[in-house]
Amino acid sequence: MTDIAHKSILITGAGGGFGRQMVLQFRAAGAKLILTDVNDQLLQEAVDNAGDDLVASLIADLSTEEGCDALAETCASRSLVPDILVNNAGLAVAGRLDHIPRERWESLVQLNLLAPMRLTNRFLPGMIERGNGHIVNISSIAGWVGAQGLSAYCAAKFGLRGFGISLAADLEGTGVEVTNVYPCFSRTPILDSPQYGFEEQRAAPEFLISDPSKVVARIVTGVRSNRLHVFPDKYARLIHFLSRFAPWLLRILDRRIQSHVIEAGKAAD
Repeated sequence: MTDIAHKSILITGAGGGFGRQMVLQFRAAGAKLILTDVNDQLLQEAVDNAGDDLVASLIADLSTEEGCDALAETCASRSLVPDILVNNAGLAVAGRLDHIPRERWESLVQLNLLAPMRLTNRFLPGMIERGNGHIVNISSIAGWVGAQGLSAYCAAKFGLRGFGISLAADLEGTGVEVTNVYPCFSRTPILDSPQYGFEEQRAAPEFLISDPSKVVARIVTGVRSNRLHVFPDKYARLIHFLSRFAPWLLRILDRRIQSHVIEAGKAAD
């Protein structure tokens, strides 16, 4: 079991939809918080929510190596090795790869995959030396199944899933745990991500969208119980089940979801 109370938790993307809930729920569990986001206004709101439990905060663009280094150096300057690193920061773009500007999908891969690897690389030695720690990777159910229009996003989230699984195997016996999280759609700003090349606007249908507070509550439970895989909503659990036991049904399900996505986009216009 991982005890959260009095532990230092570094949350990337602290100003986002999941990040805001993480600040509230980890703080309620007794944690001390290290917060970062690329958006200064959103970070300030997260800092305000952290109150007296804030240990440090930093505006940083983690899609760059310099941003990751700045965060690690801020922690080092205060002799901080987070007890729990939550790799939460992420972005999405939708569209066929050749329709998406190259800088967009490259930034996506940098933030969604390379930033967690860079930060883990910086903080892991201190965790191992201390004999305890926890790495939490916010992947996606798109890290289990390829989805139309999300090839770059799926590539990064598949990679993050594989990174976490392999890392967990490497860390057996060190006292450092790994938790990978695979949400489906949730009511966060990522739903409004840029779209390229579609003839019609697309949107997530309401029945697929989960409540971020409930997703984060399941993340907190998963961290406490040292679970490697956390599927925090019912559609994530359904899609994972089908991917394992009835993969042929996924194509049928994907076609139906895509039709709902198009209809939801029309309704949103």
